[in-house]
Amino acid sequence: MEIKDAQLIFNHVWKQLEADYGREKLRFPKELILLGGAPGAGKGTNTDFIRKVRGIDAQPIVVSALLDTPEAREIKARGGMVGDREVVGILMRKLLEPEQQNGAILDGFPRTKVQVECLKMLFDKMVRLRRDFLDTPDAAHFKQPIFHIMVLFVDEAESIARQLKRGQEVLAHNAEVRSSGLGELWEERATDFDPALARNRYKVFKEKTYDALVSLKEIFHYHFINAQVPLEVVQENIIKELEYQSSLELDPRTFDLLRKLPLASEIIRHARQDLVRRLDAYKVEKPELMQDVVSFIEKKMMPIIVRHAISGRADINTEDKLFHDPEALAILIDIFSERGFHAKTDLHVIEIPDRFDLQTGKIECRKKKVFRIAVQFKGSEIRRG
Repeated sequence: MEIKDAQLIFNHVWKQLEADYGREKLRFPKELILLGGAPGAGKGTNTDFIRKVRGIDAQPIVVSALLDTPEAREIKARGGMVGDREVVGILMRKLLEPEQQNGAILDGFPRTKVQVECLKMLFDKMVRLRRDFLDTPDAAHFKQPIFHIMVLFVDEAESIARQLKRGQEVLAHNAEVRSSGLGELWEERATDFDPALARNRYKVFKEKTYDALVSLKEIFHYHFINAQVPLEVVQENIIKELEYQSSLELDPRTFDLLRKLPLASEIIRHARQDLVRRLDAYKVEKPELMQDVVSFIEKKMMPIIVRHAISGRADINTEDKLFHDPEALAILIDIFSERGFHAKTDLHVIEIPDRFDLQTGKIECRKKKVFRIAVQFKGSEIRRG
């Protein structure tokens, strides 16, 4: 019955949107983060952090605040009730606002099974819109939708303790404002002062909001964040959960084109082992070349590098024929890497006039190869008085 109701509600809202905006203007956010949290879990504390991590400029959409909009107040004034149909309609219009296009954070949605089903239908509609406009000039406005379900969780005892602590902080702040006349009063919520009400608020969250969000776990990207640990740990976990995943965010055709290239994280994972393997291979397979490179570094480069210990950068040019063998440069870079330096090499070819033909006027040049080697490392920390 609830699914049927959801279909009726969503179809009614969608039909009205198409009539009011036009199908080509139904441009929803490319990324939607549905943020849920137990009372006291730190949603308010972490919302701006999540926005920063994901590059979302728009302020979070707080559904409870939406229900105090002129549209919602008009419904109430007519004696109506702001139910699922009204919530879904008001919310979807909010998501179509231009400032939401780069991404939106939803606080307080979905709260009911009907709203859960409407969210699924919205995702399906966005996929359909992308497919329909894929080969049109408007394709850029219809991105592959990405929905994240993020739950900040604390247990009942911690939730009640945090709610009551917040209540005491609000009372202290408001007392200071009233006595000094400076600042703004904070909202005093009854649930922040009564343990029974705080416990009931947690119960409502577990039975309604939490269950609604968990029901989407098998469909969208789900992130369960333990918010009972210190704030810095919570935020580290948020970053890990929301790390860039190109296979999820790129258009499938774009991803197929790029997938042959390795990720930086894959390259660095075994970088140290690969470096050791290469150096040992040089010593076995090309011992003389490796010895020559080591001698060159020791005798001709290190004296210069030592003199640049304060700045941590030395630029060295050489014409040594040793480096006419490209593998000598590779060995040099690996040796410096093993010793904690970062070396870059560049070949600069200079044409030098060598012979002039008096009869034809032709100038013959010889090419001089100059190898530019830049060595960087952490410079000395100078103590200044």
